[in-house]
Amino acid sequence: MHQEVRFVYKGEVRAIKDFPADHTVLNFLREDLRMCGTKEGCAEGDCGACTIVLGERDPSSGQVRYRAVNSCIVFVGSLHSKILFTVEDLKQGGHYHPVQKAMVDAHGSQCGYCTPGFIMSLFALYQSEENPPKDSVEDALIGNLCRCTGYRPILEAARKMVGEGQSVEFFDYLKSQEKLLETIEEGAVVVDGENELFAIPKSLQELLQLKNDHPDAHLLAGGTDLGLWVTKRKMILPKMILTTQVQDLQGYELKEEELVIHAACSYSDALEVLQSEFPAFYHLVMRLGSRQIRNLGTFAGNLANASPIGDSAPCLIALGSSIVLESVEGQRKMALEEFFVDYRKTVLKPNEVIRSIHIPRIQKDSSFHVYKLSKRFDQDISSVCGAFHLKLSSDNKVEDLRLCFGGMAATPKRASHTEKALLGQEWTSDNMEKAASGLESEFTPMTDFRGSAQYRSLAAGNLLRKFYSEIEGSQKVGVRK
Repeated sequence: MHQEVRFVYKGEVRAIKDFPADHTVLNFLREDLRMCGTKEGCAEGDCGACTIVLGERDPSSGQVRYRAVNSCIVFVGSLHSKILFTVEDLKQGGHYHPVQKAMVDAHGSQCGYCTPGFIMSLFALYQSEENPPKDSVEDALIGNLCRCTGYRPILEAARKMVGEGQSVEFFDYLKSQEKLLETIEEGAVVVDGENELFAIPKSLQELLQLKNDHPDAHLLAGGTDLGLWVTKRKMILPKMILTTQVQDLQGYELKEEELVIHAACSYSDALEVLQSEFPAFYHLVMRLGSRQIRNLGTFAGNLANASPIGDSAPCLIALGSSIVLESVEGQRKMALEEFFVDYRKTVLKPNEVIRSIHIPRIQKDSSFHVYKLSKRFDQDISSVCGAFHLKLSSDNKVEDLRLCFGGMAATPKRASHTEKALLGQEWTSDNMEKAASGLESEFTPMTDFRGSAQYRSLAAGNLLRKFYSEIEGSQKVGVRK
């Protein structure tokens, strides 16, 4: 058991053991290390001015992968067993990195406040993809906001950096950082003081025991929600237990009948399997947040947050998913819709953790569609999110139907009355119209700045109409699964 957080930064292994659990990496850089190239903009992971790059071992390949993240919502303890890169690191031996040179040559900076974040997002892309296509470049930059330069020259810089080689000095620096990472010893970490704790268990057993011993500790994965508790709500979180380095909770398993997503699996880690198995879910996740957010956030964290507008829950419920909870007392498994009991409340006990999420694979005779309505297409909270799963019989009758909505109630909720009204009925426009009209009065949503109650009710019914229209259209052109 180690008592210090160790990570690689600027050519050496740093060890820290005296820090508040809720100390962010951004504040650590600017206030403690006086590395002020990384900027604070929104302090909630939206603008990208605080973007840094973390290098870590890929559990599947063993190679070091580099990912951009928002340092304003990442806590210092999460740096353990990682390489930290900031904008100050890219110039080595008097040579600018190709990303920096391309940004200068393309005139991609005016005031310069947002520029370090753009540089780091492009650096992560440079290290990850040799010749990224246009959509990948745009996705890499969606999480970075520019208010004065304009995006055209920045996109031009992304094109210019392709094919440009790194200097020998930077390549040697990069490899030396990776070698230093190998020297960090494995093992659980517990940094504690009087009424404070930051724990990094390595095994599930260690995690369960820590949560049992400290039921008041917050479980931390990516911090995309907890980070805002600190930066926006000004809460003090003295105890945290990091879940992302527990081996049994990483990644996913694609089985014959289901996909099992483990609790520490990030959105980015699951994109490939979602794209192949659940394309509608994949497209929703791509809109859920920027690449920086997807690199941090987890499905389990999104569910534990229990927000009525969390986008993953309607999809998972409509797919018939179940969730496994575990404590030192044992496991329990339940349908995901039973996990939510009230506004931001779940059945999770103080000493329990989410172990995994089990998603049945879509059968060939079934259809699954997802619709998200929001004021912005990317990186916005849903006004209404609807996820629909349908199975028709050979005589065109509704054999199975699950309609789940976010933003319509205190929890993600199925439209149970509408489902019952359609079950066993023919899949016709008349029956659908009756169901859609009834759906508009099934919920009593609230009015807020994202949409009025009337808008949400009307939108829910229209999404069901759209679902019917798309299913019928796909049948006519012969593309329905």
